[in-house]
Amino acid sequence: MTPVSRALAAWDSMRALEMRRGATVTAVAVDLDNGKVIQSLSPSLRLTPASLTKLVLAAAALDTWPADKTFATRILANGAIEGDSLIGDLMVVGEGDSTFDHQSLWFLAAQVKQAGISTVDGDLVINPLPFGPLACETKDRCEGMVRTHTSYNALPSAFGVDYGSWCLDVKPTLPGAAAQIFSCAGVGLPIPLSGSVNTATPLDSGLWLDRVTLPDGDTLSMGGGVASGVPVRLYRSMSDPALGGGLLLRQVLASLGVSVRGNVVVEPQPVPAKASLLAEMQGMPLREQIQRLLRYSNNYITDVLTLNIAAEQVLEPVSSLASASRNLSDLVQRALLAANHAEAGPPTLLSGSGLTPENRLSAQDLVAVLEYEYRRTETFPVYYAGLVVPGQAPYGYLKRGDTAWKERVALKTGTLSEPHSVFGTAGYLRKSNGGWIAFAVLANGAPHKPVPMRETLAAIRSDIDRLLARY
Repeated sequence: MTPVSRALAAWDSMRALEMRRGATVTAVAVDLDNGKVIQSLSPSLRLTPASLTKLVLAAAALDTWPADKTFATRILANGAIEGDSLIGDLMVVGEGDSTFDHQSLWFLAAQVKQAGISTVDGDLVINPLPFGPLACETKDRCEGMVRTHTSYNALPSAFGVDYGSWCLDVKPTLPGAAAQIFSCAGVGLPIPLSGSVNTATPLDSGLWLDRVTLPDGDTLSMGGGVASGVPVRLYRSMSDPALGGGLLLRQVLASLGVSVRGNVVVEPQPVPAKASLLAEMQGMPLREQIQRLLRYSNNYITDVLTLNIAAEQVLEPVSSLASASRNLSDLVQRALLAANHAEAGPPTLLSGSGLTPENRLSAQDLVAVLEYEYRRTETFPVYYAGLVVPGQAPYGYLKRGDTAWKERVALKTGTLSEPHSVFGTAGYLRKSNGGWIAFAVLANGAPHKPVPMRETLAAIRSDIDRLLARY
């Protein structure tokens, strides 16, 4: 990147937002055809980036593995098989497949059934390696260990189902009657569920679901209503995804006629040399995981991949998301060096998802990563494919704007509300001549003075519209 001239320094709408709302802003746009800065505003100022951190993680993942890399989940027999009985334990060994879901449970369980086993005399052992015991590390996840009404704050796990979440299908019946509630896996829930849901008019729906963890495990409680004719699927984070996934697997095995007499236990241990493979499931390829984590900002996929990157480099179990995230800081430094900004030093990154409000990135950091990926021709198509084009966005608030905004922008957003408001976007702009611009704009609100997301987005869109009109 070359120094910006004063004549092209303006992000006028973002400067006005700073004055009007007391926001702090970092922004920059770089012409990727020649590496020149087009316009900038405090480009090296590091702020809380929220989910814009995922742009760094996606680049680090593509630096670590080919786009078709998959992560396996296996079931092993740890004991002797006598007739249709396993005299020993079933062991689940995961490689950190963040896309493993309830359909995958059935696929694995069916292979156990096909192996001729109908009785397991021992336990169902969930092996959490290559991850060690993980602390919650973020406020959202620590609070979610006790209670949650969301699906985004599950702890990452080498074995987890449905992004580490309990999944329920709520199916309406006749107006005024109770709705039907099922586990998405099609089996009985292995944890208590209290409450009921009515079939109601859309105005009276108000459906809610909470997961509360008691000393003896997770419980679910729900209430409200669901609109007639509109089935709803709900996810709520598990307090222990490895244990919760094991409990669901035992239910699925039972449905197929495979009885586990022992308990579900989570126990790190080396895989015994004599253990025999019964079932194996390859997860979705990395390219699909990157599209999901960028397009839908999936925190579980992101932080599982963060831990997996670290597990590639060390022999001991990875037990800290913060330490694993040093690989992401290293990637940013490599990108800064390639863009002639080595003096910036390493950013602070404690998670790949951005749930950690202590993360710090500047617009310059983000654009350096975007430029780094743009120049890696073998991985850029996968990286770019994960970004959202506003005119085709799954969220209505991004679709508002002129034709250029809707068609010539591909971006990732980042949002937080606590401990201060955060909203930003970063990605690529397509010039009218077919060339490319990388951009990043990030605004943090002052403590106790939140900046509305829609107001920040309107300012970003206004500045991007003027930029696209010039190019």
